[in-house]
Amino acid sequence: MVSMRRGFLAGLALTVVAPLALAACGDGEDAPAAAGTASAAAPSASAGASAAASASAGAPITESGTTAPSGALALAVTPATGKKSVPVSAEIGFTVSGGKVTTVSLKDAKGKAVAGALREDGSAWVPSSPLKTSSRYEASVTATDAAGATATKTTTFTTMGKPGKKTGTGLYLFDDHTYGVAMPIVVEFSPGIKKADRAAVQKRMFVKSEPAQPGTWSWTSSGTQAYYRAPEFWQSGTKLTVRIAVGGLPTGGGRYGDRDRSATAKIGRSFVMKVDNKTKKMTVVQDGKTVRTLPVSLGSKKNPSSSGTMVVMEKLEHTVFDTMNELPAGEGYRTEIDYAQRLTWSGQYIHSAPWSVGDQGRRNVSHGCVNVSPSNARWLFGKTLVGDPITVRGTEDKLAYGNGWTPWDVSWKEFAKGSALPVPAELAAAGGR
Repeated sequence: MVSMRRGFLAGLALTVVAPLALAACGDGEDAPAAAGTASAAAPSASAGASAAASASAGAPITESGTTAPSGALALAVTPATGKKSVPVSAEIGFTVSGGKVTTVSLKDAKGKAVAGALREDGSAWVPSSPLKTSSRYEASVTATDAAGATATKTTTFTTMGKPGKKTGTGLYLFDDHTYGVAMPIVVEFSPGIKKADRAAVQKRMFVKSEPAQPGTWSWTSSGTQAYYRAPEFWQSGTKLTVRIAVGGLPTGGGRYGDRDRSATAKIGRSFVMKVDNKTKKMTVVQDGKTVRTLPVSLGSKKNPSSSGTMVVMEKLEHTVFDTMNELPAGEGYRTEIDYAQRLTWSGQYIHSAPWSVGDQGRRNVSHGCVNVSPSNARWLFGKTLVGDPITVRGTEDKLAYGNGWTPWDVSWKEFAKGSALPVPAELAAAGGR
């Protein structure tokens, strides 16, 4: 098995993606840097576990001292008037009794309006992009009661200067791309977010699916990654709009998020691959219909393939697997590979293997990869999308959570436990994969 250490998140602050580091069929841990675009996305979507969860998991603290008789319209807003060194991720928070907020406006020192939108649960107003550093802003909030009476509160505040320490971020989703039905939304953080700080960060990670398919975020134990998925695979034709609004957000340890990242993408047709070690065959199901069965050779007993549900993470028509510095003397190899599709960080791929055609469908001889014939590899490569699922069953090894995009390798109930915000009971109890 190959052992390539992971150059973790190098270049995550870039606006383009660095190429995936190659590892052959083995257990290296090289992961790519990922970055989304910086365009704004409205927060009227599933923020954190859900909009309802956001409200219960820490609505903004409001000014004290604003009281009114029972039933009278009363309103308080944040940040407090005159407050300084406010993070550029600031939301306009409010509490209201006897009515509801009807308008929110935010202007900079020159009187220019700042775009933004209410959270879906109505708990705060979120600017469409981070505010400018060391700048003065004025917010005005108006609430209206049932009789039409209004109350308006205005507050002015000044943002903080540029932070000295930042948390690097990455988003594995890109504008105008089409992905497979198992594509999780994957966000990376460097360094990882500690448990105490994850709820605040998760509350600023917005996902909107059309048609609506509510889901939740779930964190890996290290806090370096968070995945978002719904109970079931995405419906074909779904539109995903994502904003990771952490630019300037306090992320713990005196650090602040490096920037916002966002993307709008689509989900394509359903294409599911199932590999059975017992039969040494891959069954390919497209839109619910079996379209082809392919003989395969999996990892040998010394280098077994992982059993579990994985996702195609990257596709390379031509590449080179080089393990000369990773395996013991005499076992390393440098081989040109065609039609390689990455499944794990540790270097498991589906790929063309002309040298094992005679073994495919009969015995396992690979270093952990799914070997298929050149013609089958070419056919499969032409059909798959990043985000298509593949499930391998019956091998000697179990897929490690986090070794690739693995949120589908656990039950929905188990996945939801990884949310840093409360998941609504109905959603948490939903049946799923």
